[in-house]
Amino acid sequence: MSVTTTDPIADMLTRIRNAINVRKHEISLPHSKIKEAVARSLQANGFIDAVSVTDLSVGKQLHIVINAEDANARITEIKRLSKPGRRHYSNAREIPTVKRGRGVVIVSTSKGLMTGAEAKAQGLGGELIASIY
Repeated sequence: MSVTTTDPIADMLTRIRNAINVRKHEISLPHSKIKEAVARSLQANGFIDAVSVTDLSVGKQLHIVINAEDANARITEIKRLSKPGRRHYSNAREIPTVKRGRGVVIVSTSKGLMTGAEAKAQGLGGELIASIY
């Protein structure tokens, strides 16, 4: 059986959301560069604890530690903004803020994946990937 999805980023965000709902503190999922970049951005902004990549005999595995075993998750809401059927693009001036600046928007720009604040500072627009609060 093949585990192929049409939207791997939405699958990753759903796995994180489901793990938080059942109070799991870590998840593992198939690796891709874009999923690793989103996870590293979440780690840089303090929403998850650790990201690691394990090389298996067949492929790679992305391992995400959401929070410590004795702590609560720092993610309240995680949502996919741009979907395969409806892409959502924004220029630098129109990048939304999440919860009056307490959340983060992840944007895919021509310079790579970055937060909305970083994209605004560099004057770059792009595809809105996800919003996290």
